[in-house]
Amino acid sequence: MRNKILLDTGPLVSYLKRQDKYHSWAVTEWGKSQLPLFTCEAVISEACFLLHRTYGGEEAVIALLKSGVIKIPFHLTEEIEAIGNLMQRYQNVPMSLADACLVRMSELIPGSSILTLDSDFRIYRKNQQEMIDLIIADEI
Repeated sequence: MRNKILLDTGPLVSYLKRQDKYHSWAVTEWGKSQLPLFTCEAVISEACFLLHRTYGGEEAVIALLKSGVIKIPFHLTEEIEAIGNLMQRYQNVPMSLADACLVRMSELIPGSSILTLDSDFRIYRKNQQEMIDLIIADEI
């Protein structure tokens, strides 16, 4: 069982949206992961936005937080300089706030892996040069 999993928006949305192309992949990967999954507020905001037309979608995100399945150990205000530096470094990609927060979390949480459907994480580096351990669908 994998632990210290950092949850990106894509797998969160796919997990909750049964008709999503990656739903079964997301369910399988969550099942291999030790709970809680860790994320940041930016991911929660993106997921709620993407699920706002899915019946019960936003409520399901909040329920995962309330139940402790997902935890938010990250505080943007404490990491704003590092986040700004990451977004500046990868402005040509460009790097979203959620992506920057997850990369920073991977720097702060040793041994963590990012559960994602975003190929941009193949480009990003933690601590400027280290590859980030990813859990990503094969076709991405």
